[in-house]
Amino acid sequence: MVISMVAVYTLPIERNDKIINFDENGNYFEGDMNLNPNQLESIVNPKTRNGISNEKYRWPNRAVYYFIDKKYFNESQVMYILKGLRTISSETCIRFYPWSEDVNDYVNITGRTEGCYSSVGRQGGMQILNLKPYEVGTGCFRLGTIIHEMIHALGFYHQQSAADRDLYIKIVDENISEGKHSNFFKYNSSFVSDYQISYDYDSIMHYSFYAFSKNGMKTIESLDEDIQVGQRDKMSDKDIKKLNLMYECKRL
Repeated sequence: MVISMVAVYTLPIERNDKIINFDENGNYFEGDMNLNPNQLESIVNPKTRNGISNEKYRWPNRAVYYFIDKKYFNESQVMYILKGLRTISSETCIRFYPWSEDVNDYVNITGRTEGCYSSVGRQGGMQILNLKPYEVGTGCFRLGTIIHEMIHALGFYHQQSAADRDLYIKIVDENISEGKHSNFFKYNSSFVSDYQISYDYDSIMHYSFYAFSKNGMKTIESLDEDIQVGQRDKMSDKDIKKLNLMYECKRL
């Protein structure tokens, strides 16, 4: 059954700068991105950071096929995953379809114990999007976290990695946990595109202030003291615009 456009209601955006998002805590690249070797090499080795074609990782015809492995989830969790997909469809031209055996490329939504993570963009074949089961509304089962991981699967990286991020935030190296500094790489503008949309503090794809902190102090500081970052409640207006631009939706 196609996930179609419906009205979706969410709670107001949280403004607690102490919040730590579960998608920031994992052992994958930047916490929750399961990158293929080409993607990882293009990010971590500046000599080869030439950029990978966005189109290679887009879902053809704006159609994403999914399979929810129900052995991991109860009915409420399954319905909340579907609500996350409906939320994306309600604001974009992207559509989600249940996987069938004649479809090669699809997102397999699992509930393994490793936390919340996803591949970035269409990989070809079956790819994992993992949501460790929590009570609905908490952990990997905050609505915004489900959306965050699916937006990775659609082809987006984290906002704080944008090429122009130093104009908006400061990375506080001395507060970052040992071995986690690579999670704060800044990407070359030829590798990721902002689609000429300005930096978005309010993006659902932005780290929180305390991501990977070793001492409880901020690893990210906003250059505008009144700005909060790291919400996981809903897509921002700019998130929606960038998704629509990436997938060439008419509704901008």
